[in-house]
Amino acid sequence: MQDLGRILVIMGGILVVLGLVVLLAGRIPFLGRLPGDIRVERDNVTCIIPLATSILLSLLLTILLNVVFRIFRR
Repeated sequence: MQDLGRILVIMGGILVVLGLVVLLAGRIPFLGRLPGDIRVERDNVTCIIPLATSILLSLLLTILLNVVFRIFRR
């Protein structure tokens, strides 16, 4: 039962951090406007394809998760 409780607390902490990241993501000025992000604007339609932002976030999350997994593997 203690292992389950520990896992639930860790997952709750991860959700809190993820929620804070989502709340603060709009305040990061370059997010979604990196070179390599595609933005198409027509009369009443705007289409944004954040390729460079997606690659950057993927790299950062991969590094972060690898560090977290190495810490908990000990």
